[in-house]
Amino acid sequence: MSRMRELVDILNKYAYEYYVLDNPTVSDGEYDRLYDELLKLEKQTGIVLENSPTKRVGGEPISEFKKHEHINRLYSLDKGVTIEEVKAFTDRVEKLTGVSPEYTVEFKYDGLTICLTYENGKFTRATTRGNGVVGEDVTSQVLTIKTFPLTIDYKGVCEVQGEAVIKLSTLQKYNETAVEPLKNARNAVAGAIRNLDPKETEKRKPEILFYNVNYLSDGEFKTQVEHFDFLKKHGFKVYDFLTVTSSLDGIEKTLKIIEEKRKNIDYLTDGAVIKVNDISLRDTLGFTEKFPRWALAYKFEAEEVTTTVNSVIWQVGRTGKLTPLGIVEPVDLGGATVRKATLNNYGDILRKNVKIGSRVLIRRSNDVIPEILGSTFIPETATEVEKPTVCPYCKTELVEDGANIFCVNENCKPRVVGALTHFASKDAMNIDGFSEMTAGVLYDSFGVSKFSDLYNLTGEQLLSLEGFKLKKSQNVLNAIENSKKANLPSFIYALGIDGVGKKTAKDLVKAFKSLEGIKNATYLELSAVKDIGEVTANAISEYFENEENVIEIDKLLSLGITFEAQETSVGSKLFGQKFVLTGTLPTLKRSEAGKLIEQNGGEVMSSVSKLTTVVLAGEEAGSKLDKARALGIKIIDENEFFDMIK
Repeated sequence: MSRMRELVDILNKYAYEYYVLDNPTVSDGEYDRLYDELLKLEKQTGIVLENSPTKRVGGEPISEFKKHEHINRLYSLDKGVTIEEVKAFTDRVEKLTGVSPEYTVEFKYDGLTICLTYENGKFTRATTRGNGVVGEDVTSQVLTIKTFPLTIDYKGVCEVQGEAVIKLSTLQKYNETAVEPLKNARNAVAGAIRNLDPKETEKRKPEILFYNVNYLSDGEFKTQVEHFDFLKKHGFKVYDFLTVTSSLDGIEKTLKIIEEKRKNIDYLTDGAVIKVNDISLRDTLGFTEKFPRWALAYKFEAEEVTTTVNSVIWQVGRTGKLTPLGIVEPVDLGGATVRKATLNNYGDILRKNVKIGSRVLIRRSNDVIPEILGSTFIPETATEVEKPTVCPYCKTELVEDGANIFCVNENCKPRVVGALTHFASKDAMNIDGFSEMTAGVLYDSFGVSKFSDLYNLTGEQLLSLEGFKLKKSQNVLNAIENSKKANLPSFIYALGIDGVGKKTAKDLVKAFKSLEGIKNATYLELSAVKDIGEVTANAISEYFENEENVIEIDKLLSLGITFEAQETSVGSKLFGQKFVLTGTLPTLKRSEAGKLIEQNGGEVMSSVSKLTTVVLAGEEAGSKLDKARALGIKIIDENEFFDMIK
């Protein structure tokens, strides 16, 4: 045992020097000799120490990824691509805080976000970011990675966040012998981590570069620099570049340094991350629905290539707007083969001087469809892109509105299919398994064109469709039936009103309390709601003034759609209270408790912070409860919660 402990310590030291510091002090042969000795002793004794490097070997394939809820929500970052957008960010921060704070600037890596959990100094779990609240457990895959410690000196509960990456040189070497070469480092690492076979993960040799401590049960940080120092102190691999500046000029200079340095480092980078250094100021700034208000991802100019436009087709969206799409000569861009590139409208085609047969510059940015930037060469044989006068799908005469062209036929197939697909989407009515292809088949076969038509579908109809066997047909019918128990904000979003996204739908319900309240709201009342502008207010008002829309909503309600007691407001007994829910409650689902909190004027938060006022805890409450106790936040059970609202 004494020799085994000695070998584990020596091998972990050598691995840290090799994988984290990139400064090996022994040869591979010497490391392998000691590793084999340890392996032999482990087989003889049947004992494997908790921080043994032999634990990092890829195990057997798993059947599926389990879900795991993060202690603190993992947010994505708002993006900017110009210094003007960076200035808008710093101006906003200074306006909201009333001070000129320090900012940190660091590299942004293009990989897969990973969150590691440690309890009592031991690594226990690795998960992907997922939707920010719940991720996939990829512990078996991450255990094959050598760039993080299995044990740390910190004995509380903590989550550390990093980016799984594959070195560009490692990818190149892998591709030299791979049966199917991988196109780029980002796809390679995502495929490695989200592969059900850990041995495949190990073959691709991913690493993790750490940059954030997502949760700490004991103690707290005052600055981002302290996050960075904690990670380095405990043996996590960080890219040793972090600048602190208190001016826009300093940020701009650092961005230029990073843009130059990124050309010579062995990782795929796509920008820089700017954060407010002071954690207390972050608490003041808070979060939007998607992003922290105290951080910004600055994206460098996207990669660009040239190719030839072979043709232009016109796509019709659910609002009737026509969007031109350039069909281009296939070309590799950022590791992906591009065959299509977008243009905004006909005016964009003229402004960029795009013709059929012209050579164009295209750019791929933020993983959206590539965009045509303009022509670089126009041969004599090139021809003009014709401006359509009738819809390419239904032949209805088109209408121009400003720079855009619209098909006004609400029964045009692409419009109907787009609307049905949006209605059934996860954030709307959440009809599981319903796709754009399904919507198209139902339109063609049975003339399904309105939302209410979905709720009149029969099993006999579905079974008559190609590819719809008994199980699939029943699954679709079950999903449609389950969607009847709806969430009111999701229903409002599902209707597809111009300008009404998920946040606006929630704001409408919060302001007007019920579907009837929203339907009857005047233009002036709508425009008075925070973050709803004149254009969106007008669109909402016009939508509910349209008799056909009102009839359709009444049909949906008559077919059984209900809103889970969200039609009435119970009151404001919890006004100003910010709740976090944790554990299993005796009689309520957490979603039900959340709705009761909101109906009573309270707010539900995803994670415990200084802003939290109450934690509602049930059985098997986890680290959120520990953090609440550490911060001295009021903790209640379900009975006390009922007392608050009765």
